[in-house]
Amino acid sequence: MAITSSTQTAFDVPQLVSQLMAVERRPIDQLQTRVGSYEAKISSWGTLSSLVSTFQSATTTLNGSLEKLAATSSDTGAFTASTASNAVPGSYSVSVSQLAQTQSLVAAGQASSSAAIGDGSATTLTFEFGTISGGTLTDGLYSGASFAANGSGPASITIDSSNNTLEGIRDAINAANLGVTATLVNDGSATPYRLALTSASTGETQSMRISTSGGDGSIGGLLAYDPAGAQNLSQTQAAQNAALKVNGIAITSATNTVSDAIQGVTLSLKSTTAASTLAVARDTAAITAAATSFVDAYNAMASQMKSRFAYGSKTTAAGALAGDSTLRVMQEQLRNIFNTPATGGTLTSLAQVGISIQKDGSLALDSGKLNNAVATNHGDVVNLFNSPTGFATRFNTWAKETINPGGLIDTRTANLKTNVSNFNTEIDRLENRMAALERKYVKEYTNLNLLLSSMNTTSTYLTQQLSGSSTK
Repeated sequence: MAITSSTQTAFDVPQLVSQLMAVERRPIDQLQTRVGSYEAKISSWGTLSSLVSTFQSATTTLNGSLEKLAATSSDTGAFTASTASNAVPGSYSVSVSQLAQTQSLVAAGQASSSAAIGDGSATTLTFEFGTISGGTLTDGLYSGASFAANGSGPASITIDSSNNTLEGIRDAINAANLGVTATLVNDGSATPYRLALTSASTGETQSMRISTSGGDGSIGGLLAYDPAGAQNLSQTQAAQNAALKVNGIAITSATNTVSDAIQGVTLSLKSTTAASTLAVARDTAAITAAATSFVDAYNAMASQMKSRFAYGSKTTAAGALAGDSTLRVMQEQLRNIFNTPATGGTLTSLAQVGISIQKDGSLALDSGKLNNAVATNHGDVVNLFNSPTGFATRFNTWAKETINPGGLIDTRTANLKTNVSNFNTEIDRLENRMAALERKYVKEYTNLNLLLSSMNTTSTYLTQQLSGSSTK
């Protein structure tokens, strides 16, 4: 009798299970694809939110710039100027006869800056500030002058054995913040070290009177200074107010920053000048810059809205927000703003001030047309942008309703995030199921391999036994 044998080949369990699991995981793969798509949408909305915010800022800046004035000096070496919101256009004649300055006093020279002055017993050094009147100044010293304190109160320090050197006195004055700056000057003479004192503030009421009490008199002999009495310091620069004329009107100022001479204008005096001109006019440079930023911000935002909304074609990929209903609403709202005229003035459309819509939907700026409108019809330009029906007002309202909490983008993003969270929860559930299913497949096919191995062993045994019987 002929005997045949058949051996069953074992399964490649890892490969077989991998193939089976690839089929089983298709629902998870589909969910993960959707998660990726939704996360791309969330990212796109984040980008658009940032662009809308930039557009809103540009709109606000343009709003404020329309009222901005610029002050131009004909001699910037003599003075410059800046404007506030209440400035008024006009031209002014300005002359400056003197600048405000601090008072400077200097002590007699000493051979050493670190040698002790006096016996070190405590001396009170007191500073007062006020106005010097009358008198004659000769070689830095007054005669026949009077001193009237300005009411701010005296300030004192103590000089003793711990600081009774020029360096110590200098440091003590500066550390006390008395309204005086102390420095040491070396004049190169046989007694070169001189203590120089300068009032911290300008103006004629900042003249100093320095008195001493206590000690052996050495500190007083060096530093006491009374314009109407003993003057042991020499004046190298007198405290004085600025003096100027605006349109022939005499004005004085304790500082070189004059903010109350011309309404809404601050003058910064730098040097004297016999006759200069200050022109206050609309700041066309700032307005043009703000309008340019407005146009650029809108174009950047509109371009991204358009590309992300676009459907795909054979040659181009679809945008991340292709056909999104919320984005469609935003685009329609913008079109409605552009298409709805402003009211309350002779200007009703942006094109009338040089901001026009191009064929591709972008904006273009004609700065010459804008500047001409500002120069000839400023009130209506302001109305066109800033009135309740003005374009800047409506764009700003649109931006707030779009990006603020609870707005269009926030609501749409929240919905997308909820969907992503739900998908991830389902993916986690399916992943747990996949793990259990994979263990089941591994176990089943491993057991099947064991069964096949046992069957092959039995088959081989029987074949051998039958083969032996057939030869007898």
